[in-house]
Amino acid sequence: MVQASSILDRVLVLEMVRVTEAAAIAASKLIGRGDEKAADAAAVEAMRLAFNDLYMDGTVVIGEGERDEAPMLYIGEKVGNAIGTGPRIDIALDPLEGTTITAKAGPNALAVLAISEEGGLLNAPDVYMEKLAVGPGLPDGVIDLNRPVKENVEAVARAKGVDPHEIIVCVLDRPRHEKLIAELRAIGCGIMLIPDGDVAGVIATTDPETNIDMYMGSGGAPEGVLACAALRCVGGQFKGKLLFRNDDERARARKWGIADLDKVYDLNELAKGDCIFAATGVTDGSLLAGVKRLPGGRLTTDSVVMRASTGTVRWVKGEHRLDRKPI
Repeated sequence: MVQASSILDRVLVLEMVRVTEAAAIAASKLIGRGDEKAADAAAVEAMRLAFNDLYMDGTVVIGEGERDEAPMLYIGEKVGNAIGTGPRIDIALDPLEGTTITAKAGPNALAVLAISEEGGLLNAPDVYMEKLAVGPGLPDGVIDLNRPVKENVEAVARAKGVDPHEIIVCVLDRPRHEKLIAELRAIGCGIMLIPDGDVAGVIATTDPETNIDMYMGSGGAPEGVLACAALRCVGGQFKGKLLFRNDDERARARKWGIADLDKVYDLNELAKGDCIFAATGVTDGSLLAGVKRLPGGRLTTDSVVMRASTGTVRWVKGEHRLDRKPI
């Protein structure tokens, strides 16, 4: 019998899909209803229930917030039905990445999670992170957060054998990115502006069909760790630096064990060792199709699950009967 390379047994790969499917299906009932909190709450509750069906001793290291802010799936919460006896696993999750997207029926809303062996995922505080990412197949060190925007674009262009104006960069459409966007326009780059969902934005750099060469800009630090778990599985490079707006955010980072507040993190420092990444589409997007309701009380889901130790990527299409318990 072949032994698994880590405590992340192969059975957990498909179990993670079931967890994200549950969250996506629950959130899909609120698509276009204009209620962000209700959509998020539905996804959180469904994901928590799905986790608690699994044989593991899981700890949420990136979740919905601290315990006094989040009643479920808060940082430090234990999940699984083998607490104290099962495999000890760290969990990063976003039951609904794109709450506003879902409320407005926009594209690219996902249910997302990553798991690792204990200590494998950075316990990132809920602050902003400056992010810079590219897909696989480029020379190590091709990107560097300490370089100007123009130099990073030129370095990627040289590595790809194209002119800088041929590079397409994905950026969150936010007022804080006005200067970045202006710099990219001056280079002549194409810019794909996305309203939300920077996990999908980072992962898009790994898919040639998206035509996205780079991801730049600031977004949530927890989402940065989730994206890195995916890049660990499929390849790519990522640089991230935590951004703090005030002393309260700096104190929060120190509380969660961040000693060097100015550190630039590499991909392997944010997500290390064996890890599994899973996502299910809630609304249609560049990465995954959304939940679709069919006649006869059926619906379909579109998911992806990846594992770092094997480099395996599985695309999973599910058909579900609403009158039966999922398996």
